Amino acid sequence: MHAVNAIRPVMTVTKAASLADDLVQRFEEQIERGEMPPGSRFPTEKAITESFGVSRTVVREAYSRLAARGLLVSRRGSGAYVAEGAQYRAFQVTPDEVSAIDDVLRLLEMRMGFEAEMAALAAERRTEADLDDIRAALAAMDASTEAEGSVAADAAFHAAIARATGNAYFVRFTQFLGVRLVPSRKLYLQGNDPRKHQRYARVINRDHEAIYSAIVAGDPAAARRAARRHIQKSIDRHEALKAGRSDGEGDAG
Repeated sequence: MHAVNAIRPVMTVTKAASLADDLVQRFEEQIERGEMPPGSRFPTEKAITESFGVSRTVVREAYSRLAARGLLVSRRGSGAYVAEGAQYRAFQVTPDEVSAIDDVLRLLEMRMGFEAEMAALAAERRTEADLDDIRAALAAMDASTEAEGSVAADAAFHAAIARATGNAYFVRFTQFLGVRLVPSRKLYLQGNDPRKHQRYARVINRDHEAIYSAIVAGDPAAARRAARRHIQKSIDRHEALKAGRSDGEGDAG
């Protein structure tokens, strides 16, 4: 079948999970490129096992993941098909995709423009209630002495700015990003050293204070610059961590 022929049988890994990952990725790419349009039939389990020498268990796992992502629908007695609208599914970043510093750096690069414009809009639209929420997050960061508290306060700060934009999509995307960046934040916060957490809070809150001051002043250009500096410093810290230098202490944004 066309879908099978389009996939090159180059799998060399042996773990079932990795084999399933490979199948999922290959089918996703074909769907995104339009090579498997909505309504087209997926290869049968037998065709995949014969083409790639994998077990039916691997194929079923891959198809289960594709179904969970809204890409595959099963029709009883007929087989598996590409779901309608599969090419337009929601943007996703899975936890496995943010498992290394290089992955985090790519995500931070994407966040640069997002965070800058979010801060600028917050400076234009914030209410007194919004400013109260941002101040509360700053105070919580100052008072934090352990990892969970620092991470929660950091996330609360960015969430408060998102709400200050008055745009629910900023709120939703900030929540989406925040969950995925928690593991990278904790790279710097291993152990239970209160002094390390306090240093972390002070370093990050200096950036946060600059963003907050610009938002209070109602200065979108200054808020944009402060947010960009904040993310750039986070990129620099991750680059330092990747290089094994000791100056890589900080958060993920």
